[in-house]
Amino acid sequence: MSRSLSILLVGEGNFSFSAALCCFPSEMSVTATCLQPQEEALRQEGALNNMQIIKDSGGRVLFEVDSTKLGECASLQGHLFDRVVFNFPHCGRKSGVKKNRQLLKDFFLSCIQVLAEDGEVHVSLCNGQGGTPADQPRRERHNSWQVVAMAAEARLILSDVRPFESDKYQIYKCTGYRSQDKGFHLENAMLHVFTRSAPFSCPQVFKMEESVEGEKIQYNIPSELSDYISRGFLTPDSVHPVKLVQDFLLERLQEKWSVSMTTETLPLLITAKQLHLGCPDMDHTLFYWIHTCQKELDCEACTSARESEGKGVDGIRSLCSPDVDLEGETAVYMLRPSLRPLMEVAKTEEWTGVETEMEKKDLQGIHLDHGVASSLVGVSGLVFQNVPVKHWALPVFHELLFTGVLHKKYEPVKVLEETLGTLLAPYGVSLVTKQEGLHLVAQPMGLIGKVLTNNSSDVSVTVSLNLDLLAVLMFSFPDWRLLWSHDPRFSQQFAVRPTPGTPFTAYSLYPEIFSFDISFWTEMAWKEKKFYGLVREASCGTVEHVKLIDKFSHPDLSQTSYCYRLVYHSHTHSLSHTQAIQFHKRLEALLSSCLEVTIR
Repeated sequence: MSRSLSILLVGEGNFSFSAALCCFPSEMSVTATCLQPQEEALRQEGALNNMQIIKDSGGRVLFEVDSTKLGECASLQGHLFDRVVFNFPHCGRKSGVKKNRQLLKDFFLSCIQVLAEDGEVHVSLCNGQGGTPADQPRRERHNSWQVVAMAAEARLILSDVRPFESDKYQIYKCTGYRSQDKGFHLENAMLHVFTRSAPFSCPQVFKMEESVEGEKIQYNIPSELSDYISRGFLTPDSVHPVKLVQDFLLERLQEKWSVSMTTETLPLLITAKQLHLGCPDMDHTLFYWIHTCQKELDCEACTSARESEGKGVDGIRSLCSPDVDLEGETAVYMLRPSLRPLMEVAKTEEWTGVETEMEKKDLQGIHLDHGVASSLVGVSGLVFQNVPVKHWALPVFHELLFTGVLHKKYEPVKVLEETLGTLLAPYGVSLVTKQEGLHLVAQPMGLIGKVLTNNSSDVSVTVSLNLDLLAVLMFSFPDWRLLWSHDPRFSQQFAVRPTPGTPFTAYSLYPEIFSFDISFWTEMAWKEKKFYGLVREASCGTVEHVKLIDKFSHPDLSQTSYCYRLVYHSHTHSLSHTQAIQFHKRLEALLSSCLEVTIR
């Protein structure tokens, strides 16, 4: 038997809405409150009768309850509500939008003190007041109540917005417009549903130990990448959209190509030599160079990080010490920017034997499908690229890589091009011929994969696909960062294994966007990649875009001034103006301590 739904209504006038709720047959426990004393509330038409309906249904009626101080109300102590409802909040009389915004903000901060963990906050507003795209016509931002921004101050996100269906509540009579006994304009009024946001994932110390070319290596993952490690999106039982996309691709490709995926665990760390042998054409500016920890004594970064544990985000410094060469001139290792250098490592004797046997069968015509020889070996996993902070620049993503040497007479490149083109065209992916092979591109993200070929007597084919960007396309995500959400409302949508093409339903609607500039002087050679890392670390990944808007070298002093514009925007968490400013101040502190700049 399901438990009764506990509902708290605040700011009631004549209690007609609360009484209307009590007339529904569903199980619910209603607590109706108003700001006025009992004597004043009873003067409203129908109030006495409505109060009796509430009490007869087992509900409570409370007076002199301030919606902005719910935590202080003695009658509400010890109660948590599944739903807190505030219909048409208003400061009264001809109060302006700023006062009503403050009312909303104070209400949200108050109601979370009595809201159940998975509870909802319902706020009904007249058309245009909310300031969201759901309002038609939509007011200019400065003339609206900015309901999403006010809720974000209490770490609430807008999960749904829909028309306020006043016809459902037959005895409801809206009152209180400008403190008068007359109703608000209900035509095209909107009901806004808010829920709690998941907490931000704080950067943390992430120490790794791996065997690289037979030697055990200890090192620290850069703190801005710590939330991307060990998430297990590609495990066999995963239903994460990245895994669903991989399964979809392999299933379709295996209709023409036998693809054998390795299950061997590959190290995240590779050497510069491995990279040069595996993909000498890769841009060296994309590398995350890693300096290993001392074997006997912890490095300075490890010690500093451990001392910071338990102090929260504010206590965590970057794991890279300022005196360490960050450009890789002395570094030997890097986080793998691609799986191509590890493809040979992945080919163990057992796997090579499988590959060889498959190739033999291909040449004998055993594995032919429509006249195409088909034998490829594949691997997938995380790769890391030290890219600027931009909308579609991913510092971490899952790469699907498969390769093989195929008989030239079966035109494998042509068949592969046709197969991928047919498979991905419905999602906006097109194939562009380049000198080294094919590029898979889509708007607005750009490059999402490559098909590299090397023609000889046979054809060597290597296909590299960015599974994260493909997941964005196939499930219609507004932002790639959603893929890394810890919010259960994200994972629940994929528990039923939806097929690619099923659009993702956002659980945070119309998130606020904040733009701040940061300016500073530096005397040292500017390390922009380190700056991007600190931006990601300080903001918990909420900065969507960074743009250099000004640079000035002082003619007399050996100093250079930089000014960057940062855009804060999150589809995964409630990001308030207050929180964005805190992140921005944290960035200033990290820049001063880690890059020794002088904030202007």
